Amino acid sequence: MNEFAVLAQLTVVAMVPYLLASLGTMLGGLAGVFSVSQEGVMLLGASVGFLISYGTGSTALGILLAAGVGAVFGFALGWATTVLRLDQFVVGLALFFAATGLAGLLYRIVIGQTASTPLVDTLPRVEIPLLSDIPLLGTALFSHNVLVYLAALVTVGLWFYLYRTRSGLNLRSVGENPKAADSLGIPVARTRLWTTTAGGALMGVAGAFLPLVYTGTFTEGIVGGRGWLAIALTFFGGWRPQYIAAGALFFATMDVVALRAEVSGIDIPSQVLLVIPYVATLVVMVFAFRWARVPEFLGRNYDRESRTG
Repeated sequence: MNEFAVLAQLTVVAMVPYLLASLGTMLGGLAGVFSVSQEGVMLLGASVGFLISYGTGSTALGILLAAGVGAVFGFALGWATTVLRLDQFVVGLALFFAATGLAGLLYRIVIGQTASTPLVDTLPRVEIPLLSDIPLLGTALFSHNVLVYLAALVTVGLWFYLYRTRSGLNLRSVGENPKAADSLGIPVARTRLWTTTAGGALMGVAGAFLPLVYTGTFTEGIVGGRGWLAIALTFFGGWRPQYIAAGALFFATMDVVALRAEVSGIDIPSQVLLVIPYVATLVVMVFAFRWARVPEFLGRNYDRESRTG
């Protein structure tokens, strides 16, 4: 396998956590609910996914339960902001701290203080017949684990749902003008609840991806700021799946380039290499905010009795 194929394969894998977490952010945001709990929910998903896989030997069960705890936190965000009409930013931060603390607590309860770091088997690659034999691109695109393929299917599925179905149009209308949507019989509260729940599930899977694909183990710094970058990526992608995927590819490329530069022994301080993705993010976001279209009602709670919505 040549260097290009290696870099392409690593980049595709690296983009999955960004992509899933950003799509989860996008789902709730399109209905008007803005989450800032991604980093914590991803960490909790990583902890639960690892612990379940470690305890049962089932990676699939670890992924499912990571999605489940993410969904619970997503529902909590939707319920607190839709039913109780609490401030979205405050609730999001509270859920971030709660998820972060719970992730570390669960790991200490189950694993405790051990001299050696426990490991689990990472997801195996599944090569797609014929397609994986294509020179260069075959290995880069069609020789991955199931979560990579799942991320691709979710991206395409969300694009089709949002822009090719009436239900998707109804969802987007809730984030643009919930009062008008309500007057047309679109269930605003229900839409907000299911989108934040589904979005939280995607964030949980994004977190579980890290120990179950990348490292085979769990550490409290495993997410490494990807949850915060997912928020920037969602704005960068204009709250559209196809552009979010393109942004995730860019962010992942910066990650891989920095990692490969560090491994190759280039005489550059490792701290400089680690900061490259964040600097690139800032540069891109300066331009992205000029054209990114944000849902009109993003971050605001809907009150049916209010004249302003």
